[in-house]
Amino acid sequence: MWSCAIDGCGTETERVEDLVVHQAQDHERVQCPVCATVLPDGYFAIKHTFEEHSRTDFMRAYDANSKDIRQRESVIEAVESRADIEEVLSRLDADAQPTESRA
Repeated sequence: MWSCAIDGCGTETERVEDLVVHQAQDHERVQCPVCATVLPDGYFAIKHTFEEHSRTDFMRAYDANSKDIRQRESVIEAVESRADIEEVLSRLDADAQPTESRA
């Protein structure tokens, strides 16, 4: 079982893919305090921070410590070792596509 930890949400899903889609669709987007990029909260925000910025940038921006870094790195590792990220991206892309109206 996967649980959403954003702002105490607590939504639970059987599949990690469903959790990542939930985070991207059901929570407000956040702005990266380092570079001001706006992106989905949760997994995508964590991944962005650790791929685009240094650990020092993260620690300064979030007043974080090494325990916070290890926790977020373990989230990335857990999600990526179990999730089909291509499925997640495909689902999010499909949901973003406008639907054709039928007459």
